[in-house]
Amino acid sequence: MSLFESLRGNFLHVVPILIVGVIAAAIILERTWALMFHYPMKHVPQFFDKLRDLVMADKLAEAISLCDRYRSKPVAHVVREALLRAHQPEPLIQDGLEIAVSEASEQIQKRTTYLSSIANVSTLLGLFGTIVGLIQSFKAVGDAAAQQRSSLLAAGISTAMNATMLGLAVAIPCMMAFSFLMNRTNKLNAELDRSAIRILDLINQRFYSADDQGKSGIQKAV
Repeated sequence: MSLFESLRGNFLHVVPILIVGVIAAAIILERTWALMFHYPMKHVPQFFDKLRDLVMADKLAEAISLCDRYRSKPVAHVVREALLRAHQPEPLIQDGLEIAVSEASEQIQKRTTYLSSIANVSTLLGLFGTIVGLIQSFKAVGDAAAQQRSSLLAAGISTAMNATMLGLAVAIPCMMAFSFLMNRTNKLNAELDRSAIRILDLINQRFYSADDQGKSGIQKAV
């Protein structure tokens, strides 16, 4: 029995695997686009160089406007939230950064973990189809004439193995895509953490630079 005939003859067992396969394909395509092209920010060092010049010149409004140009980028979102709190005490800035990093990280990670679950579910669905196919084949063999038993048994086993193969055909790409996408996710999360530290450092430098300038002005006046 060919794979196509097996799928057509056991459509009710095959449909769940095909459905989760389609869902997995949609997730893989969307997450690949998001993690490879939509979320990453190109030229991050140059971005922070511009921010440094603006922040140290006390041009926070312009620095926030720079972040607004990259609203879809998690790094820019985290930096913007820190700049909006730049006039507040450092603990409040850190709290805002933690919230922003958590929100951006959640956005980056969403839906990727579903691929691991889909891989497990598709394997189990394939195993379920295999067991059902074996039950049906042994039942048919028991009710068939002696000369038909071998052909019915072979057809039933073929159907059962095709179910396993289909389940694995969905599970293996899902696990490979999950590993690749999680690697990209971890890199983006690490970049978020670095960006949070860098912008907090810039805000602190601005504060102490302004404080030092104020002290120098007082000394000159005296």
